[in-house]
Amino acid sequence: MEATDSQYDQLYKIVLIGDSGVGKSSLVSRYVKGTFPKNKGATIGVEFASKNLKLKTGTNVKAQIWDTAGQERYLAITSAHYRRAVGALVVYDICKSQSFDNCEKWINDVKAQADPDIAIMLVGNKLDKAKGSDARDVEERVGEEFAKKHGLLFSEASALSDTNVTSAFEDLLTYIDEGRSKSNKGGKRVVGTSLGQNMNSSFEKEDDGCSC
Repeated sequence: MEATDSQYDQLYKIVLIGDSGVGKSSLVSRYVKGTFPKNKGATIGVEFASKNLKLKTGTNVKAQIWDTAGQERYLAITSAHYRRAVGALVVYDICKSQSFDNCEKWINDVKAQADPDIAIMLVGNKLDKAKGSDARDVEERVGEEFAKKHGLLFSEASALSDTNVTSAFEDLLTYIDEGRSKSNKGGKRVVGTSLGQNMNSSFEKEDDGCSC
C-alpha cells in the first residue's frame, strides 16, 4: 500500500548487491516505478530510489533503496554505501551459477561494512528464463539450502515478468520492521533508522546492465 511522503513513521535503508548483470536495477525499477527498463548500459557507482508504503505490520515506511554496481572496480564506492543499511537484497542470476557462487562474498562484504546483524534476503532473479527451458543453472532447492545455512530470507523472482518482485522487497521490509518492534519492546538493539535520522545522501547515478 502506498503512503504519501509526509506519512511515514520509519525510514529503512536497504541495499541491493550482487554481480554485474544479475538484474538489480531492473528489480528496483519494477518495484519503485512499475516498469521494466530497456536499453541500459552497465552500472556506474550507486543509484538511489525511494518508495513510501504501509507494511502488513501497519507501519508507514519510507524505503531508501540503494542499487550498487557489481563490477569489482566500483567496490570502494559501493561498499561505502552499505553503512547504516538495515537490510540487503543479495541478487544472483539463476541462469548463471558463477553469480550464485559469488553470493557468499557479497554477504561477507555487506556484513563487514554494515551491521553484522543486517537483515538479508537472497533473491534468484530471471525466473522467466528458467521456465520451460534448460537455461537454469541454479536449482531453487540449492538457493533455499544456501539461504537456510546462512540465516537468510529467500525468494526467486523475475523483474521482466514482475514475478515476486513486490513480495521480495516488502517481505524484507516487514522482517526489518518486526525486528524493530521486538527490539523496542525488549529494550535491545533497534533495527532500522528512525524518522528524521540523517542519512548519507551522496550517490552517483547508475544504469544497470542486466537483462531482466
